Amino acid sequence: MSAGAGLPAVADDRPATAQAPVPAPAEWGECPADVVVEALPYELDCATVQVPLDYARPDGEQIDLMISRMASTDPERRRGILLLNPGGPSGSGLTLSTLLASKGLPKSVRDAYDLIAMDTRGIGHSTAAHCGFTADTPHFGNLPPFAVDEAAVDAQAEIVEGVARTCASSPDADLLRQLNTPNIARDLDQVRAALGEEKASYLGYSYGSGLGATYDAMFPERADRVVLDSNIGDTHLSQDVIRLFGPGMEETFPDFARWAAERHGSYGLGRTPARVRATFFELAERLDERPLAGVDGVIFRMGTFGYLYSPGQYPRIAELWEAVLEDDGAAVAGRLGPDVPARTVMDGAAGAAAGSADLADDTDEPWAFDNALTVFLAVSCNDSDWAEDVQHYKDTVAADRAAYPMFGAAGANITPCASWPYEPVEQAEISREGKRNILIVQNERDPATPLRGGRLAREAFGDRSRLVTVDNSGHGAYVLHDNACALEVTTTFLVQGTLPKRDVSCRAG
Repeated sequence: MSAGAGLPAVADDRPATAQAPVPAPAEWGECPADVVVEALPYELDCATVQVPLDYARPDGEQIDLMISRMASTDPERRRGILLLNPGGPSGSGLTLSTLLASKGLPKSVRDAYDLIAMDTRGIGHSTAAHCGFTADTPHFGNLPPFAVDEAAVDAQAEIVEGVARTCASSPDADLLRQLNTPNIARDLDQVRAALGEEKASYLGYSYGSGLGATYDAMFPERADRVVLDSNIGDTHLSQDVIRLFGPGMEETFPDFARWAAERHGSYGLGRTPARVRATFFELAERLDERPLAGVDGVIFRMGTFGYLYSPGQYPRIAELWEAVLEDDGAAVAGRLGPDVPARTVMDGAAGAAAGSADLADDTDEPWAFDNALTVFLAVSCNDSDWAEDVQHYKDTVAADRAAYPMFGAAGANITPCASWPYEPVEQAEISREGKRNILIVQNERDPATPLRGGRLAREAFGDRSRLVTVDNSGHGAYVLHDNACALEVTTTFLVQGTLPKRDVSCRAG
């Protein structure tokens, strides 16, 4: 990838990796006060592991990774560690273990493993990265804004070049260039070593599916049982992955439309699913022309998309739409105002649990807001060779707006990666050869990671894997959405190591 106009690419001719030193053993202690356990009686310990900033210089500068442990509830049945990743790549993952436990992670899994979660490099209580985004920065989401026409792409192109400049001039620039999926996978293996384990099992959601695939590819002898949930269909994010948001919304929205049509008497959004769909376009176009309480069509579309992460949040979509219909600016501001940035991200576990794709996560903390935007951007841009030609994005926007009119013109739009100053790193490749240790779990209707991603992952891994498709709607299948079949198949694999004899299709409920 060459850099955008005015941003020279930063070449890197150093070797990709060298042998990293064995980290010091983790020393467990109390977690920081703001690491809030999701529910009693679960308890967490925390530790800091030092890893190389640059694995090509393993004896050089070290950075901190904060990890958490929810210890096995039955040491006699403990078989090892289960590394967890919530997706993103952004946002803290330190309490993912207690979140899953509070939502019904079976005791057999909690017996079998110490659950190890973490803030990955660049995030939160680990050595954190910041571009310096503020409320005034015209980059308010990890998803490109919906482009209504070519002029909107041109306008966004000017914005994203400025965003890339901001990051390139950040005091954290040396850290930014080292934020990538292969390095995060190397960090996982350093955590394994610091815990004195020969192998590590893994459960990752959304972007975490790509991280898990990368860990298995880079460390095949150390990756034990690997569960990939809500799959991006690759080892890393790219424009192709982000463009899946278009078909993802088209496939998921009918579930909400049916729900809303059945409740027309309460919300007035349409008596039929077709009428509810028409209402979406009418409201989005109205807000394109005349924003209400700081909410325009871009934010309205992002908000609707984000709330589709969980059927439990359908009332929030309905209430937002109802407020727009009634020109109730105060209600709209309360649901999706300018002080609640629509920073939709691919954080599978947290997004599905919140049901709002991070819309309500730390929005009152500018530091955390900047951190989340920065890490998502740096990892995405460093991982893939993004096109820099603005016309390319005009073409993809036009194609996806036609094919997926609800949201395709968002995922296809230009991002700061088009002007990113660093060359992309080489990615690991999924292999069809190796242990049969991959379970792919996928909702049939998912706004962020549609079924296509699960099928792509199944094809890539071949007979090493099995695909569990779940007749559910939303983001995140195992534990996060209630399905007895998916729970049983995944739990059996994690506890007993048994892959199904063939792919599994789980009925709703």
